[in-house]
Amino acid sequence: MSEKSNNQVATTPISNHISFNAKYIAYAHTFFATSSFLAALAVGSYLHYYKIVENASFGYPDEWFPSVSATIGDRYPERSVFQIVIAMTAGPRFLLLAFNFFSLYKAHSYLPYIALVSGLLRTITAGGWMYITSTDDHDAHDVFMIAYIVLTIPWDMCTTLLSPRGSFQRKGRFYTGISFFGTLVPLIYWFIQHKVHVRPGAYSVYAYFEWSLIGLDILFDAWSALDFSDIEVTISGEGLKLISGQKKKSIQVTTTPIKSVESKDDFSSIEVVVNLINSYVYWTVLTSLFLCVWYFPLWYMGISGYEAVVLAIFLSPIVLLPRSLRVFLAQWPQFTRSLTVICGIGAYKFEDPEQKLLSITAGTVFGIISTVNEFWALSTQPRRSNSYIATFILGLLTTSILKFLFYSNNPIWPIMHKENGGYNPLGIFIGLIGAFFTPASKAEQTHLKKAPEKVGGSLLLGAIGFGGYYFTLQALLSDSGTLALWTWEGFPIRGPTPVTGAFPHILTFAVALLVTIKVHPNVFSSWSYNIIVGGGSAVALYFLKNWAGFFATLVFVFYIVSIAPLIFHSLTGYNPVGIFFLGHFFNILISLASVWIVAYAFVPGGPLLRERTDIVLATAVLSIFVGVANYNLRKDEITKISFYSSKTVKQISTITTILLAVALSTSIKRWPTGLGNPYHPETETFSAGIWCVHFGLDNDMWSSETRMRDLIKDAELDIIGLLETDTQRLIGGNRDFTQKIAEDLGMYVDYGPGPNKHTWGAALLSKFPIVQSTHHLLPSPVGELAPAIHATLDIYGNLVDVVVFHSGQEEDVEDRRLQSLGVEEIMANSERPLVLLSYLVTDPLVGNYNTYVSEKSRMHDIDSTDWDRWCEYILFRDLRKIAYARISRSTITDTELQIAKFGFGGFENHDYHFVDEDLVDENLRMPQLFKGDGVRGHRYHVFDEPRYFAPGKE
Repeated sequence: MSEKSNNQVATTPISNHISFNAKYIAYAHTFFATSSFLAALAVGSYLHYYKIVENASFGYPDEWFPSVSATIGDRYPERSVFQIVIAMTAGPRFLLLAFNFFSLYKAHSYLPYIALVSGLLRTITAGGWMYITSTDDHDAHDVFMIAYIVLTIPWDMCTTLLSPRGSFQRKGRFYTGISFFGTLVPLIYWFIQHKVHVRPGAYSVYAYFEWSLIGLDILFDAWSALDFSDIEVTISGEGLKLISGQKKKSIQVTTTPIKSVESKDDFSSIEVVVNLINSYVYWTVLTSLFLCVWYFPLWYMGISGYEAVVLAIFLSPIVLLPRSLRVFLAQWPQFTRSLTVICGIGAYKFEDPEQKLLSITAGTVFGIISTVNEFWALSTQPRRSNSYIATFILGLLTTSILKFLFYSNNPIWPIMHKENGGYNPLGIFIGLIGAFFTPASKAEQTHLKKAPEKVGGSLLLGAIGFGGYYFTLQALLSDSGTLALWTWEGFPIRGPTPVTGAFPHILTFAVALLVTIKVHPNVFSSWSYNIIVGGGSAVALYFLKNWAGFFATLVFVFYIVSIAPLIFHSLTGYNPVGIFFLGHFFNILISLASVWIVAYAFVPGGPLLRERTDIVLATAVLSIFVGVANYNLRKDEITKISFYSSKTVKQISTITTILLAVALSTSIKRWPTGLGNPYHPETETFSAGIWCVHFGLDNDMWSSETRMRDLIKDAELDIIGLLETDTQRLIGGNRDFTQKIAEDLGMYVDYGPGPNKHTWGAALLSKFPIVQSTHHLLPSPVGELAPAIHATLDIYGNLVDVVVFHSGQEEDVEDRRLQSLGVEEIMANSERPLVLLSYLVTDPLVGNYNTYVSEKSRMHDIDSTDWDRWCEYILFRDLRKIAYARISRSTITDTELQIAKFGFGGFENHDYHFVDEDLVDENLRMPQLFKGDGVRGHRYHVFDEPRYFAPGKE
């Protein structure tokens, strides 16, 4: 070799860099993620097939396919194989997130940042459920899994929206994401079949859908290879260099100011009425969803899986992603409106609770699609849009008025039917009329609405404001009695009851609505108004009670209604799918928090929100302030818009006047004037009972107050304590079933601790005047709060104390001990004759029983020989006991009705010498119609007849 050659070789630079196409990052991620699961499945099936297909109920051949959890987490070595290979996915995973951010980044958009943050959090939660298996810690595994699925929503949505318009990967991501969340529906269904109905083979079918979710999840991220294919990555000593060969197209989007397409046309009077009908149907279906979901955890004493249907609320707007579908539905709104009525109101036709819930869920989906699309279609027509917003809020007021008319129940809810006072067929008829005559948008109006018309502000701020506002409407303003009970403190009456406070609430609501259609939203946009009136009234209604607190609730109602146009107009111009998806997502978060504050003992992470109504209320109000801030960011553009229409003012004012007339007449009709007499005043005796009524929903998901009323009447009860009665909250439908029972039977009623006191509720109904009452929350350091009512009654001129009490759950032993001491103290401090109507959660004669029945309390058991008790007990002192009986509940609830008859006089019978009924005066006997087979499924049971006690000397 020559010298020259040697020199050339010596000076040739050695390559010191690595180059590769970024698509291999997506390939690597897909390969390792897929391999980890398939390798575990192969190893597990080869070594432990019969064990990994077995579950708590069945094994092979009833079950034949293993679940993901059993495959990756139950046994060695497949668990180790999975965790080793999935660990190799971490590198490509984080690179995938970074390159997604770079390749899909759009200036002046928050979507890339939401995608990045949700992607990172999603990766962390994935590690949680992959490395903490259900065998290790079932609760932690479930929490991480649920968090992963929730975070998948913003990740999928943002990544899809950031994909180039019309691209193959955008379509692929859209249909993959839709398939992923669509698969959750059969997944949940088959899990319920396995867990609740214990159906052989159900878990294997469930496993098919579970593995499908894994495949769809990996496929969604695999589409990134198309985004990365034009990116070359070079790593050298000089650092990292990215070279993109992608040709960026310059896309010019012409934004049309909201005012430019303004139509001077108003809705006709018929169209306004139709919009009101549609709004009423919408609010009926939406408020029934939480109520009917609530049925399932009640009967399964914990999370049942059916709760997942609430995801439909914020997933529904995703259906409207294709603009062509939005245009079609704007021109043919009758389609989704009709389905809202048929599926939502028509759900009452399903006898099976599961089928009823699925139908209601479908109705909810179509209802949300309808309102979102109609709002979008009208957003460039300010006067029509303002009228639409007014009827939307007026529909909520209509539901409140009709609930007031029907004793706190919506007469067309799916829990109603003819037997309990429902008017469902009439509701379907009127609802379908409204659906068929729904005003359609003209083709030229919808075609003018091109891509998102963001002019100012922030979609995210608007969505947060909508979420808080919507929650407040549904949770606090959907019934005229809810906020009155926030301020109720018992007898003597020092403020309005839900009945006497209803009309002031409705009138305030109506006045605020009329004001909003006559003034520009700018009037209510100042921070002084929002902070002083809105924030101040929220603080006042939380802390103040009685009349002062009720006045604060009226100010709060006025504030919430007055800012309705402000909140909704702050949403115009944005992509309707994004704004309402995120808005309902925030609404669901606050709604679940409002459940967690009382259900903390039964839900994962519950103690974090235990008894924190203050956090929930503050979050809702602060979220509303965020919406106000977004409006103010866009104030200049909205100020130029004319919303005023004398025609709309006249239309809404006329309808509102009619509704106020209905409310006033109902208030006059229901105003308490006189009460019924006790059943046997000639004997100066009284009957008292205790009954746990399961939130007024019977075993078949029908509202049960009518059947409860009939049994209480037939049992001739003068006094009754009802437990599990706090339904004046979102999950209870914001209703108060004690109203109908009390008014039909002529009884005084103390609702007990209100919905802001975080209990499951205790109520007292009495034919005798309630002189005074005090509400107690017994010590509950661990479990659910235990409510109690200590009332003094005027019974034939004698002052008698009655205590209604619900002890905590069985698992919290120390709670129940402390509660027994608390109730003992209440009884010991009373010097009057006393009756305890209670749910004690103890066996007779042992444990805490001996605290309730003690020398200090001076209380006696109505029948200590009744060994077959665990929950309900009637105790007494300084009264003459006459009789005791237990009446079967039929299908009203899961707990029997226990009753006892007492009298006054010079005798107090503490022993248990029973006498035959024939030896007892007829007017002292228990009702005869419950003997033998009884009536309507109610009969005397355990003893098969009442027990009568022989009088004994003092």
